[in-house]
Amino acid sequence: MMPPPGARATARHDPAPAPWVRPVVLTGRRVRLEPLAERHLDDLAAVGLDPAIWTWTIARPRSRDDLGAWLATALANAAAGTELPFATIDVASGRAIGSSRFLSIVPEHRRLEIGWTWVGRAFQRTGANREAKLLQLTHAFEDLKANRVEFKTDSRNEPSRAALLGIGATFEGVFRNHIVMPDGPLRHSAYFGVVVEDWPAVKARLEALLDRP
Repeated sequence: MMPPPGARATARHDPAPAPWVRPVVLTGRRVRLEPLAERHLDDLAAVGLDPAIWTWTIARPRSRDDLGAWLATALANAAAGTELPFATIDVASGRAIGSSRFLSIVPEHRRLEIGWTWVGRAFQRTGANREAKLLQLTHAFEDLKANRVEFKTDSRNEPSRAALLGIGATFEGVFRNHIVMPDGPLRHSAYFGVVVEDWPAVKARLEALLDRP
């Protein structure tokens, strides 16, 4: 439960129990997030092989097999307990339209990252990705009692940076020469964060955005 309106959200100083981040299903009006599984591959391959989706990432899937290798890596990380990948399900059709995950999970500091987020081009600008963010942030702050959720993107990815600012995340700086990209220059990563003290305002902002016609 979050504090009542007007109350101040405060950080926790006790380490989170292990395992902290466990498989869970998160359901909204437009999308449902459920643990990523091999059964989602066909749906994801139908919407996820557009190269534009992967421009700013270190993944470059060009075929179903490539996407299968990406999924297998995500599942291996889930089995190791280092990440929790989700399939993003379109509630209306029941089909997987993208993916997101919790990663960089640090229970002793109640900190984690939301990343590897994408949806098929036909579902972009429909509110699907925004609702997925709301579901993940709500789970992180209200169920897991996280102190901090962070995001990172290529510093050149202006649409992603604008979207993160739009949901109320705070720009915190650029990590230079952060990632070796598969087919381009070294990536400088722009970091954004939401801390627990920000959460009530961020939640209200996201809910208002989702209520727009």
